[in-house]
Amino acid sequence: MAEGFFITGTDTEIGKSFVSVRLMRALKGQGYTVLGMKPIASGCARTAEGLRNDDAQALIAENSLDIPYEQVNPYAFEPAIAPHIAAAEAGVAIELETISERFAALKARADVVVVEGVGGWRVPLNVEAEVADLARCLGLPVILVVGMRLGCINHALLSAEAIRRSGCALHGWIANFLDPDMAAQGDNLAAIERRLGPPLATLAYGAEALSEDMIL
Repeated sequence: MAEGFFITGTDTEIGKSFVSVRLMRALKGQGYTVLGMKPIASGCARTAEGLRNDDAQALIAENSLDIPYEQVNPYAFEPAIAPHIAAAEAGVAIELETISERFAALKARADVVVVEGVGGWRVPLNVEAEVADLARCLGLPVILVVGMRLGCINHALLSAEAIRRSGCALHGWIANFLDPDMAAQGDNLAAIERRLGPPLATLAYGAEALSEDMIL
């Protein structure tokens, strides 16, 4: 088993959080101590404790251990916009070194750390770094969540190519059927499978869990 996985997607709102939480749950069911991390989150609510993100809190709820929010989500921004823009508006610099330090602290306490990215693979984090740089910095194998809808073949293949060109290992991909009315669902799935190999899991529209036979 790898020390962790980096979850990215072919777009935003593609199911990264859904997959991350259920992957954590599946790993715990196999006897592993598991922690989740959402290094950067846009679209946070103001609370008495500070800014809080629903995706980060979902990961925290699934953690094997009690971990402070700031350890799981070191960069939280209120507006639901691209993280480098949100950070600039907040006067904050997103530093990969800070994220790497928080990740190392989590890794020291768990068998597996599931890290959920933000947006897609090439989303900027600051003037120089992108999500790809973050995944490479953490040294984790990548799981690509493919939103199965019109245009998914191109998005999946471009994302997979970009992941490999970034020097990261593409551990596998997950087909998440977002559109129940998508035409030629099986043909689209087969086209991606021929080029990327079989998916780790296939999620039907409205699915509540990853398949139990998911291979990691």
